[in-house]
Amino acid sequence: MSFSDLKKQSSIGSLTSKLVKEVEKMNNSGGGGDDRLWKPEVDKVGNGFAVLRFLPAPDGEDLPWAKMYSHAFQGTGGWYIENSLTTLGQKDPVSEHNRELWNSGIDSNKEIVRKQKRKLSYYANIYVVQDKANPQNEGRVFLYKFGKKIFDKVMEAMQPEYEDETAINPFDFWQGANFKLKIVKKDGYWNYDKSEFEAASPLLSDDDAMEAIWKKQYSLAGLTAEDQFKSYEDLERRLKYVLGQKSSTPSPADEETEYDGYAAKESAERQIQESLTRSKPDFNSPDITASTPVASKDEDEDDALSYFQKLAES
Repeated sequence: MSFSDLKKQSSIGSLTSKLVKEVEKMNNSGGGGDDRLWKPEVDKVGNGFAVLRFLPAPDGEDLPWAKMYSHAFQGTGGWYIENSLTTLGQKDPVSEHNRELWNSGIDSNKEIVRKQKRKLSYYANIYVVQDKANPQNEGRVFLYKFGKKIFDKVMEAMQPEYEDETAINPFDFWQGANFKLKIVKKDGYWNYDKSEFEAASPLLSDDDAMEAIWKKQYSLAGLTAEDQFKSYEDLERRLKYVLGQKSSTPSPADEETEYDGYAAKESAERQIQESLTRSKPDFNSPDITASTPVASKDEDEDDALSYFQKLAES
């Protein structure tokens, strides 16, 4: 761009408009998030709609989804946002700490456990059929992170409850079906109950085009590879720091995970809103009354309570 062009843009305000759009793009992407991930958007009243197609397992992998446990909560020392080693079937310091709290039998400690519980998430490759909020995503392959509510709908499609319903494999190119993702805001939370699969049909009429899509898929096994998790010792050190149990100067690892940046802060706030505030209430607790409103089960509902009950009995 020449200096005269720069001056011309200044006079018509196009450069300002371009900069504003770039800032909006940064904000919408969470300040540098993972470009592989597709995320739904809702309007001002909390409604959202998109049409997705779950894709088969990537080449060389067995499952078309990956399962991940994680923790996201705030302590006196900052945020703790980490993948849980229980994903790999290993001991995790947060789960160990939560077990001690749960076994204490103290209601206030059980409430802490609910706020620090594991969050269950799934990842799958998807093809975006329709995304009016971001039409540039249509016809592209992304990773999609979702919770138990949507995963249950996938399982219901494969194992229908009623005899007059035909089972489908949602991850099949030819015999699968498009998924209509419908989001409504209910009691302050995103609700996915109205989401549903369309009738079974091929994704495209051209096998070569579908093969090209298949080759663009991302590895799912790599998401839960051991190198994606910190060691027990590093996680324990971070946990103690977040819980305020370490009064000395934080280590470089602690400083790096302070989550003071915009993207991490936004992620933390989103995860706290979507996960921690949706803990299942204990109706045996004196703090819960019959008039207390109960949030409906959503896609982030976890088996945390039964998980800790099993730990307590072991």
